[in-house]
Amino acid sequence: MLRLLLVTLAACVPSLSPAADPWVTFPGGEGSGKGKQIVLISGDEEYRSEEALTQLAKILARHHGFTCTVLFAIDPKDGTVNPNITDNIPGLEKLQSADLMVVFLRFRNLPDAQMQHIAQYLQAGKPVVGLRTATHAFNLKGPTYKKYTWTSKEKGYEGGFGKQVLGETWVAHHGAHGKEGTRGIPAPGQEGHAILKGIAPGSIFGTTDVYAVHLPLPGDSQPIVLGEVTQTLDPKSEAVTGKKNNPMMPVAWTKTYTADSGKVGRVFTTTMGASQDLQAEGTRRMLVNGCYWALGLEKAIPARSDVSIVGEFKPSPFRHNGFTQGMKPQDYLK
Repeated sequence: MLRLLLVTLAACVPSLSPAADPWVTFPGGEGSGKGKQIVLISGDEEYRSEEALTQLAKILARHHGFTCTVLFAIDPKDGTVNPNITDNIPGLEKLQSADLMVVFLRFRNLPDAQMQHIAQYLQAGKPVVGLRTATHAFNLKGPTYKKYTWTSKEKGYEGGFGKQVLGETWVAHHGAHGKEGTRGIPAPGQEGHAILKGIAPGSIFGTTDVYAVHLPLPGDSQPIVLGEVTQTLDPKSEAVTGKKNNPMMPVAWTKTYTADSGKVGRVFTTTMGASQDLQAEGTRRMLVNGCYWALGLEKAIPARSDVSIVGEFKPSPFRHNGFTQGMKPQDYLK
């Protein structure tokens, strides 16, 4: 009788399951990236990195075989994706087994317990891909990892993570923000670069404006794509005339960085990459090819890499507080 009573009571109590992870993982299938782990870290208030990196991860996993994990800025109160939370990105420990880190952050003030995983990854000299606001990824208030801050004055690490690893920190808007777009033009002599493989002329486009950079870029930085400022946000728009396009600013480049350990890591940086930018096939292909290159897999880049959209992708217009509220990480699996 007692056993029957316990069974009956158990049936009346809802089963408890562990909470869903505050990140999403897209398992890789067959392809050149099979067996490689990519961790994509989102967290910006304006350009919808949570949308852009999720779609990029889906493309890399579905079409190219990479296993991709996307991390988000999470509101600890309710577990929702909230880019306005600048001090919480769960899952950064996954960098310990990552082959590539893709960064799309803006002014993050992460606690030491989270920031240490990024620092350890960089100290190992592993490859990095940086998108848009990653040039000013960190605005750290604590002393431990202060050198990574975008305004760093530390000797030998001026300009922080952006300048020292990616090649530039935040400078200014070069095109008119929200009014003038960006058309990617191959840098002179780089038309045959692996990152531009299979990209049709004029197909790299973004509604985000060209960022200013200091020329020349530091170290062994090699501009791959220049940003032609367009009159409007229409991909068919004419270029503006005048100094904005003479000279053109680099909007995508390669470089290397040297870790404290002496190891050298490859870097691909682009100041494009907002979610709306991924509507352009050439921009998507540049990002995918850039990941291949950073991993040293440039010989495996397909003649015309498959970058077709995976699942549902309706990118939100870039603006502050323009994120879709109430989204949980698992909602991005669609």
